[in-house]
Amino acid sequence: MLAGFVRAFRTPDLRKKLLFTLFIIVVYRLGTAVPTPGVSYSKVRACLDGADPQSGFIGLANLFSGGALLQLSIFALGIMPYITSSIIIQLLTVVIPRFEALKKEGQAGQTKLTQYTRYLTIGLAILQSSTLITFARNPEQIFGPSCTSIMNDESIPTILIMVLVLTAGTGLIMWMGELLTDRGIGNGMSVLIFTSIASGFPSSLWQIQQRDGRWDVFIGIILMGFVIMAAVIFVEQSQRRVPVQYAKRQVGRRMYGGSSTYIPLKVNMAGVIPVIFASSLLSLPALVAQFNTPQNGTPAAGWVQWIQNNLTRGDHPIYMLIYTVLILFFTFFYVSITFNPVEVSDNMKKYGGFIPGIRAGRPTAEYLDYVLTRITVPGALYLAVISLIPLLALKAFGGTASQSFPFGGTSILIIVGVGLETVKQIQAQLQQRNYEGFLR
Repeated sequence: MLAGFVRAFRTPDLRKKLLFTLFIIVVYRLGTAVPTPGVSYSKVRACLDGADPQSGFIGLANLFSGGALLQLSIFALGIMPYITSSIIIQLLTVVIPRFEALKKEGQAGQTKLTQYTRYLTIGLAILQSSTLITFARNPEQIFGPSCTSIMNDESIPTILIMVLVLTAGTGLIMWMGELLTDRGIGNGMSVLIFTSIASGFPSSLWQIQQRDGRWDVFIGIILMGFVIMAAVIFVEQSQRRVPVQYAKRQVGRRMYGGSSTYIPLKVNMAGVIPVIFASSLLSLPALVAQFNTPQNGTPAAGWVQWIQNNLTRGDHPIYMLIYTVLILFFTFFYVSITFNPVEVSDNMKKYGGFIPGIRAGRPTAEYLDYVLTRITVPGALYLAVISLIPLLALKAFGGTASQSFPFGGTSILIIVGVGLETVKQIQAQLQQRNYEGFLR
């Protein structure tokens, strides 16, 4: 692999792309350390030192922003508004006929959907920045009762400037991601997410060593992390290849078809989306209960106490059970809307393709649905197990393990997935220039 990196840097065109990618990553990381106007950075650091706000949707958003969210930097919203808008547009293509038609138009329709995604990203950024500023004015809701103030000025002009700066930061991140896709090594948004998550790995691992003070436990956790990463790579690369045969057909004087190919059905076709959905939905009851908790010392309502006792702690059995059920449900739901067996069957029939031993048309759609269901079951269980690893670490190692245990959940899924895709991109560009494969 190191030899592959050397060959990549020896190729002038590819070297420019890699250096440009590194430059954008440096700019992105610098932006996560620049505080938003009106926020006291020293007060934010003091509140962070005395709190553990790394659970629920806030912890997930902070993970995707590389720690910028809880520091209220200019890149505090990170890539989260773009991810949310992309998921919304993807879901709407199933519901809105206009979006479905654009999806089928090819590159022109995809460009239009991308434009809608940008507009929705800016709208969500305005909404989320306003919500974040509301939390900044009442920081005890995130950092605990010991944190009373993190803003220097709460006047209306300052708040408007903060909304403008945070929204502009999201727009800048979106622009940098598209620049990486066009002029870098590709997958710009994914690379930025990878950078945000990977930046927290060293500090998380060091917190484990500082908490326990034992090097044998520290080394054992790192070795366990390598085993988890190897298992994730194995499953992410696993796929069921459904063979497809195309009949020969003559058009004019030329013969077409007669080739054999396959439909690759991945074990984890849903990716990390079900985990994001489950974490976001499970954080809503705790957020509602937080706003309904009395501040004058009177006892909270029964349903508020039940939520606070069972759905705010990741190591609680009820929390884990509901979390697992939500991941299983969203896995099947997302796969069902992203892969349509009837549409695939119709396209195969249109171009003269068939699965050996299966009749074209409805039998082919039923067979694809059967195979997809069979491989989605282990894929959903795999996502549930990986997502429960940080929660089990929280129960086994103590209260800060959820914050400092990086080998599990969305972090390891994104790190491995983006890493594999980036290696494939570099390998493909090396092979285009008649170089030996990147991993050979």
